[in-house]
Amino acid sequence: MMKIHFLHDLKKYLVVILFSPFLISSCKSLNPAVVPPPVSAPVSFSTANVPLSIPKQTLDNLLNQQIPRTLLEEKGLDMGNGIQGDLTFTRNGAASWRSLDGQQIEITIPIRIQGELGLKKGGLGSFFQSKVPLDKSFKPVFVVNPEINSDWGLEIRDFELIDLGGKIELSVLGMDLDLSGIVRKEIRNWASIKFGPGKTLASFKPFINSAWDQIGKPFMVDFGAGKTAFSIQPDSIKLKEFFDSSQNYNLWLGLNGKVNSHPAEAVPSRAFPLPGLSPNENSENKLEIILPLTLSYAQLNELLGENLNGKTFKVDKKTSLTPSDIQSSAFGDLLAISMDFFAEQTGGKSLKGKLFVVGKPAYDPMTQSLILQDLNFKIESGNLGAQTGIGLKKGKIIRQIEKRAVFPIGNTLQESLGGIQNRLALDTPYANLKVRGVTIVPGEFYPTANGLLVQLKATGKVDVSWK
Repeated sequence: MMKIHFLHDLKKYLVVILFSPFLISSCKSLNPAVVPPPVSAPVSFSTANVPLSIPKQTLDNLLNQQIPRTLLEEKGLDMGNGIQGDLTFTRNGAASWRSLDGQQIEITIPIRIQGELGLKKGGLGSFFQSKVPLDKSFKPVFVVNPEINSDWGLEIRDFELIDLGGKIELSVLGMDLDLSGIVRKEIRNWASIKFGPGKTLASFKPFINSAWDQIGKPFMVDFGAGKTAFSIQPDSIKLKEFFDSSQNYNLWLGLNGKVNSHPAEAVPSRAFPLPGLSPNENSENKLEIILPLTLSYAQLNELLGENLNGKTFKVDKKTSLTPSDIQSSAFGDLLAISMDFFAEQTGGKSLKGKLFVVGKPAYDPMTQSLILQDLNFKIESGNLGAQTGIGLKKGKIIRQIEKRAVFPIGNTLQESLGGIQNRLALDTPYANLKVRGVTIVPGEFYPTANGLLVQLKATGKVDVSWK
């Protein structure tokens, strides 16, 4: 489970927001009474694109796992010329393959035929009961065109036996027999069952299911002030497959999906179903996960209250400021912070009123800090003279703010990386996957009707170790 102490750092960030209005002059055009409608946050999408290069050795293993030791067993097989045989076809060693182009491969299977041949019963077969043993080896060659089907099976689209790989000849009762034709027919029939159109040479579905069961299943994230669940709702899976000059089988596998957030008490019980396949022309190794975290304004108000309500801050030797009744809200695409305040100077000068601040939330990657850009504010007070006096202190106020304005969240973000990497590490029957080079930063900020939506953006790459 990722634990991102985001709200702890956000408390410090909000302190900066409250005091930063003094960085610029009060703007008369800002009217707190005229509130623009809140923004609608865009859909949070995640993308994974992994160019898999399956080594030839891995495909060798997959191929030989699909070809049994005993291929055929025939009793009373009609060999022609009144001869029949009891024959067993077995695999005589490991099958091998090579790619002919980007799509077709040539498969060679060493086969051994063992058994006995004799005359059929009736006629001469009633007088000659002896049988002749048969023990021959040959290596038939097939050309096939494999492709991944919608069920993640490595399917043979086209199939052809191009060479029997040896002659099957035998002398029976003084007759020289060439059995190659009947053997070719039997092997072609067997291969059409095993390799023919619609037949699966190997299935990647366990690999895909294992990966999706882990990645696609909704997961919970603890952000300190409460738990939020996230799920990925895929809208497309993309694939390109081809053989390269090194005999590796390449799969460019991509997934795009919408990231949904759910209350902790309403977590979906299972992963969303996977859609069908579509073409993929992207060879980039890329992982980008967007987690939409919404901090309600009630949560923001509570955090502000804990740190600022009733707390007195020293502006300079003569001036102090005490905020109270802090409220946050959306102001169009800006975040608004309003408060009552009491400012007091040595000598008895004081000012009461309301301070209304708006700004655009953002993340500064150089300092790894949360900031508020394009600030604007308005002071409402009945004492214009005292208000002006406080405004003239902005230089000193700035210096005090600068002492408190460095609030790095780099360490907080780094703490989440281990959780993401563990979540995306997979151990499957065919390969082990792990994520490397993961970074996570706050992306975009959207003050919505329900709260401040923060899109946490994690990026990285995927390493694959084939078995």
